[in-house]
Amino acid sequence: MESGPPPASDRICLPLLNQRRNGAFCGESEKGCGHGTTRPGAPSCPAEDGAPKTQPGMRDTQNGACGLPYRFHCEIFLQVCSSFATEPRQKDGTLYEFRTYYLKSSKMNEFLENFKKNVHLRTAHSELVGYWSVEFGGRMNKVFHIWKYDNFAHRTAVRKALAKDKEWQEQFLIPNLALIDKQESEITYLVPWCKIERPAKEGIYELATFQMKPGGPALWGNAFKRAVHTHVNRGYTKLVGVFHTEYGVLNRVHVLWWHESADTRASGRHESHEDPRVVAAVRESVNYLESQQNMLLIPTSFSPLK
Repeated sequence: MESGPPPASDRICLPLLNQRRNGAFCGESEKGCGHGTTRPGAPSCPAEDGAPKTQPGMRDTQNGACGLPYRFHCEIFLQVCSSFATEPRQKDGTLYEFRTYYLKSSKMNEFLENFKKNVHLRTAHSELVGYWSVEFGGRMNKVFHIWKYDNFAHRTAVRKALAKDKEWQEQFLIPNLALIDKQESEITYLVPWCKIERPAKEGIYELATFQMKPGGPALWGNAFKRAVHTHVNRGYTKLVGVFHTEYGVLNRVHVLWWHESADTRASGRHESHEDPRVVAAVRESVNYLESQQNMLLIPTSFSPLK
């Protein structure tokens, strides 16, 4: 005596593995489902050419060619998609803009003094996270700063307000544009497993930038997270924040570290290279790494992060 097909909960339609042929799933094409089942011995779907054509409302009330309800196909499709992500989703729209200004030679001090006098005009519009001069790593006469926004609409509103702020324009922007040689901007998010930690005392900062292989956190997220946490948990450094680029060079991760001094940073780094736990975590992470670079940052007197 033949038994009926396994219940829907025991069978999985595989539209994703078929790469949603013709861009369809759950009966969106004229051929309906047409995908197989995963459980050994379960009846396979009829040939696609014989599958029924869809009708309005069919997804909610009728079955696909494999015998599963169209609504069930949708639920399984979403479950399969979500299983590809190895990290929690971004829970809010908060973004961080990384700005880098390359200043003309001999104009560094003049620019920073002008900004110090007028920083209150700028921070009246949005939050400044930190402002640093670059001591080592790359081009000289460079400043780096991070600005926080609630979302993209907030940033747009701030930019419009600044354009209309005559005091900001006349006292800082116009006089200082001549001192800037080049500007760069990146939009980043904090990774979901990290929040900004403010150091308890003053020190120096290191921005380590990792160019990862294409694929995003679903590919390298867990390995990268383990490498970061191993350094922190072993006490070799203090983590300020981990940022993932949204606009700029993609698959780029910035890690902002705090150190008491450049010498404590050097000694901690040397010790970590001899720690088997750190070495193992780093070896796993570098399988997904294409390149990396860093900068040693000195906080300005007006930087919220000291």
